[in-house]
Amino acid sequence: MENKMMQELIDSQAKLVKGYETLGKLPEVEIAETPKTEVYAEDKLRLFRYNRDTEATIKTPVLIVYALVNTYKMLDLQPDRSYIKNLLSLGLDVYLIDWGTPSKSDRYLNMDDYINDYINNCVDVIRKKHKAEKINIISICQGGTFSVIYTALHQNKIKNLVTQVTPVDFSTNDGLLFRWSKDMDFDKLVEGYDGLIPGEFLNEGFNMLKPTQQFQKQQALMNVLDDKDKLLNFLRMEKWIAESPAQAGECYRQFMKDLYQKNLLIKNELVVGGKKVNLKSITCPVLNVYATQDHLVPPAASIPLCDYIGSTDKETYSFAGGHIGVFVGSKSQKELAPAVANFLKKRDK
Repeated sequence: MENKMMQELIDSQAKLVKGYETLGKLPEVEIAETPKTEVYAEDKLRLFRYNRDTEATIKTPVLIVYALVNTYKMLDLQPDRSYIKNLLSLGLDVYLIDWGTPSKSDRYLNMDDYINDYINNCVDVIRKKHKAEKINIISICQGGTFSVIYTALHQNKIKNLVTQVTPVDFSTNDGLLFRWSKDMDFDKLVEGYDGLIPGEFLNEGFNMLKPTQQFQKQQALMNVLDDKDKLLNFLRMEKWIAESPAQAGECYRQFMKDLYQKNLLIKNELVVGGKKVNLKSITCPVLNVYATQDHLVPPAASIPLCDYIGSTDKETYSFAGGHIGVFVGSKSQKELAPAVANFLKKRDK
């Protein structure tokens, strides 16, 4: 027994030594390297169009709307695990909103600003550039919620809507985030942080949803220290997490109170920009993707979307995985992007 423990200790030390040698030889970790061109800017926002070597085979351009939490770079972590690169290879003309990093001057930005101004302006830029009446939206998480609201208010501009791991029914208690949020005082939270919610605060909250996650992460790091490629994969994910931007306090307050606490969207009682959001106003084709092991946006929060919208052409797609794995996992590379591209291609008339 003692000999076995001693050998395990020696092996661990050897792995650590080799790991430090590997770390010393690593180049700077880069993420989101798929080439793109800025086509529009407004305040902190940047609208990018991803470069293509060939003409898109799906003629209707796509706008990707990511969440305000973390950054879009998770969709393009590395060349062999890039959701965006996969969409490009499948013939899509891809645009993406980079929300940028809010500062104190942005503290009063609200959902109306993000949805009826920023998203709407980006949609109009793409429509004008392509001389198109309508475009497609592919959306993720909170960006999906924003896109559902946007489409309900501007259905005349959207041809097809794809939502992925998107919360719409906030009445569920399946996830800790949903349970905790119902009892929090978000007015005091926003005031306490002087109108700008730090990205670090949000990340700590996400870590608390899985208390053993940090230990598992340390174990994962130990297991890949002596493997350059796997270590780079680990560090890319850590870099993405570390880059988490702050949140404009007013938008955060409205999102958490009106949706997480009052569940106004699914009740058709949410008011954005002085207009009531009626989900029945969404009549375009909709693909709603949820992840079966999602601890941040549980299936119960996503699945109901198709029951409440006015569309007759609507599909709910179940992906066996977690909130992040749905985009970066090895299975995702073969399944998710092809499913989304196939949905849009069939309706590209």
